[in-house]
Parts: sequence; C-alpha cells; structure tokens
Amino acid sequence: MRNFWLLLLLVLPAIILTTCRVNGLVAFAQEDDNDDIVDVEGEEAGVIAEEEPEEEATVTASKDVDTTILFTEPIHNPLSTLELPAGKLVEFLIGFTNKGDIDFIIETVNTSFRYPMDYNFYIQNFSTIAYNKVVKPNQEATLSYSFIPSETFVGRPFGLNVNLNYRDANGLSFYEAVFNETVQIIEVDEGLDGETVFLYIFLAACVVLTLVGGQQLLSSFGRKTRSSSRKVAVEVGTSNPNNVDYDWISKEAWNMHNKSPKTPKQSPRQRKAKRTVGSDD
Repeated sequence: MRNFWLLLLLVLPAIILTTCRVNGLVAFAQEDDNDDIVDVEGEEAGVIAEEEPEEEATVTASKDVDTTILFTEPIHNPLSTLELPAGKLVEFLIGFTNKGDIDFIIETVNTSFRYPMDYNFYIQNFSTIAYNKVVKPNQEATLSYSFIPSETFVGRPFGLNVNLNYRDANGLSFYEAVFNETVQIIEVDEGLDGETVFLYIFLAACVVLTLVGGQQLLSSFGRKTRSSSRKVAVEVGTSNPNNVDYDWISKEAWNMHNKSPKTPKQSPRQRKAKRTVGSDD
C-alpha cells in the first residue's frame, strides 16, 4: 500500500504538468485565432486604419451645453493616467446640462480605441448606443455607458475617445468628444493561476515524499538498533551455589527451608535398584 501511494505521488505531478501544457497550447491557439478580430458586446471590431469622417471636423459642440464624464468602474483619478482592466467591465457616466432656451435631443454615444500617436487611426470600435433623450432648458441629464476592453490589449496604451452626438430643436447637429485621452490597459490579478496551483501541488508532493522517506529510514534504523542491542538469555543454573543470590527469599521461608528434613542423596545405581524392585512387585 505504501508503494502504491508513493507511485501515485510521483505520477500525479507529471499528469498535472501535461494537462497544464495542453491547456496552455489550446488557449494560445485560440488567442492567435482571435488576435485580429475582437467581439465586444455582440459587435465585431477589428484593427481599422481609416481616417475620421470629415463631418466630425466641421461639427462642433454647442455653447449652450456643458458635458462632464465620471468613471465609476474603475474609479479614475484625474491627476493620473486612466488604467482600464482587460476583460472587465468599464462603466462611466456622462452629465449633460442644457443652458440654452431651446430643447436638446441626445442622440448617440460611441466609444473607440485610437492609435495614441495618431487619433485618426482606429484600433477598436465599441457599440454605439442610441438614447434619443430630450433635455429641456435649464435641466440636466445623465447617461450611462459601459464596455469591455479586449484581453489581447494588455500592457499597451491606447487613446480612448468618447463621442457624444446631439441636436437642438431646430435640427442643428452637434458633436463633442467628452473624453479623448490616452489610457493604459492592465491585467487584473485574480488569485491563483494554473502554473501556481501546479507549483503548490508539486511542493506538497515533495514534502509528502520527504516525510514518507524519512519515516521509512527511521523505522529501518530503529529495527537495526533493536536487533543489535538484543541480548540472548543464557541459563546459568545452580551448579555453583556460591554465585546464587538468596536475598530475594524472605527470612521465614529460608528458616523453614533449613529446618525441613533433607532427603539423603542417593547414587544413580541405588535409584535404579529401587525402581527395579518396585517393578517386580
């Protein structure tokens, strides 16, 4: 049974290592297949190298509108670069204030990643959400938007562009970049991965094997010590009465032994003659 457990502890780490390697190769192959095309919220968005539409350069924001943006997940410190977790939901709120005398209609909000050295080049487009929300004069409105950065962008900086499209009651369209800054895509550490789990299992197996080996070594050493220290008992007998220790006999028993009549010693021939006579009777 001990040999079975030792064999199991030796084979188990090898099986786990082989499984981790196979899973790693499959995940790597899937990542290569999806490296060029990223599906975000049901929309395929690839690496696009196209210039921004010309109408965006001509349409500007209205002077009667104030906009603000607030990142709620993750919380953003304006004094530092915004870090977005890869593969996690990013949420922000857009505040819209109408300071004019006519109504404004909020139409759409779209978000995209741009090349940080040239914002005219798109890296990834996210979903365009239509709100069609009417904001009365001297009123405010809040818009919610969320997206998920691709895990393939970990460790790279991108230009995050958040565009707000709206129009007034007269039909004039306006365009405003609510957020247009460089962000960093980071990887979120979520505890133990496959390699760390295998490392812990391998270390535990080594500790168990060391303990079992130490136990076997100590038990074999103990058996050898006991066998070498074992002494063979030799019957000395009472051939030499001078070497017999009578201290363990009580005085009463010893006195009774001395007072009891002693049978005379007989030679072997006499004992044999008596036995012969007894047999004849």
